[in-house]
Amino acid sequence: MRELKTKSCEEIMTTLYKPTVFAVEGLISQGLYILAGSPKAGKSWLALELCLAISKGEKLLERPTRQGTALYFCLEDSWQRIQSRLYELTDEPSEKLHFALKADTISDGLCEQIVKFKSEHDDLRLVVIDTLQMVRSETDNSYGSDYAELIPLKSLAEQLDISIVLVHHLRKAMDSDPFNMISGSTGLNGCVDGMLVLKKDKRCGGQAVLYATGRDIEDSELSLARKGARWLLTDEREDKPPDTFVFAVHDMMSEKEKLSATATELSAELENRFGMHLPSNMVSKKLMQHWQELNGYGIRFQIKRSHGKRWLELTYDRAGDSSDGRLLYPESCCPAGTRSVEKPLDTLSEQGDGSAVGDGKGREGDGSGSEYVLINGKRVPIVRMSFEDIVLRSATRLRQKI
Repeated sequence: MRELKTKSCEEIMTTLYKPTVFAVEGLISQGLYILAGSPKAGKSWLALELCLAISKGEKLLERPTRQGTALYFCLEDSWQRIQSRLYELTDEPSEKLHFALKADTISDGLCEQIVKFKSEHDDLRLVVIDTLQMVRSETDNSYGSDYAELIPLKSLAEQLDISIVLVHHLRKAMDSDPFNMISGSTGLNGCVDGMLVLKKDKRCGGQAVLYATGRDIEDSELSLARKGARWLLTDEREDKPPDTFVFAVHDMMSEKEKLSATATELSAELENRFGMHLPSNMVSKKLMQHWQELNGYGIRFQIKRSHGKRWLELTYDRAGDSSDGRLLYPESCCPAGTRSVEKPLDTLSEQGDGSAVGDGKGREGDGSGSEYVLINGKRVPIVRMSFEDIVLRSATRLRQKI
């Protein structure tokens, strides 16, 4: 009998785990995924677009990607067909995208092949296997058999911290739930970490819907249209407001330097200072989720229990702050009178680009026709940008410094 290993609820909730890493933001995380569609529906084209986007660090369906090496097993294609498709999608080759026409089966060498490739390409981010049927050895389609056959790939994705996408087919029988149309037993659906189903409106049409579900992603339906060889996003999605929690904690701690509070007290503090409405359990969760980003801003925290209460203890070290102590929380989100503006912020612009926070008023009669603010006695023009652009640019600079 194997020893039973357990962790207490307290231990799990106070451990700083490595954040989930996405190959495609909000769509494909590290783990095992299925991309399914009817024959000739365009799923292989979408898979190739995915590989190109990852290898070049470009967006896919308007979503950011995490750049790295991609390996595409084109097990039903030829070099000539791959060449033709690549020229349909790009005229700039990527040194980080590799192809293979043959592979061993899952039970007889495929995992070892991927491990060897990873040893030669340390930044391997994505493996696409097109199609799953070409690497299967089991003929039994029972739940247990299907589940057991995919377990090695699921474990491998976790071991190597990569995303593995299996291109698969849909069965002909219609179902109100598109994920029930994936060929095979529900053992496949139960084993993988996420599923993507590409369904065309008409056999010869250029419209389709991409359904997505998974353990680390939100369920979504993306309306797509085929333009040439590419799939483009056509639906107008409501953009979620950027998460400014880290910026708020940074600005608060840059003044306090040390803080010991319960989650309820910290929640109230964030609401009073920044108008941020977060229940206490979400405050703790966000601290655990964003600990690496907070570290980059010189903030460390730990959770301690004392007198029957759980205390969040935060400290701030200016020397470890990549923002050099500047305020980060955008003025546009802050309720009037709740934030000091003694330190003019320019979180997202490099020195000298003219972006600054000020009163928004230019000097009358100067003929400049532009708004400016005085910083250290110098007139600095004000550059307007959207709140989303501000947050995205700040996040980019933080990643580069980390």
